Amino acid sequence: MQRQMLGSPTDWIILIVVVLLVLGGSKKIPEIARAMGRSMGEFKKGRMEVEREINEAVKTDPAPGASQK
Repeated sequence: MQRQMLGSPTDWIILIVVVLLVLGGSKKIPEIARAMGRSMGEFKKGRMEVEREINEAVKTDPAPGASQK
């Protein structure tokens, strides 16, 4: 039975840490982690805003099949 490479989240985390060490060294890791955290926060804010706008649009639109006279 063959195991798939990078199949679990732990494998991905290990790969990312190794790449960060090779590319930036140990001094750059905190800076990169902060930047990634900020980016993920902005992404989540944007996603929540889009979801809110979609929900508002769905609430204001008439139900499909409703008679419009």
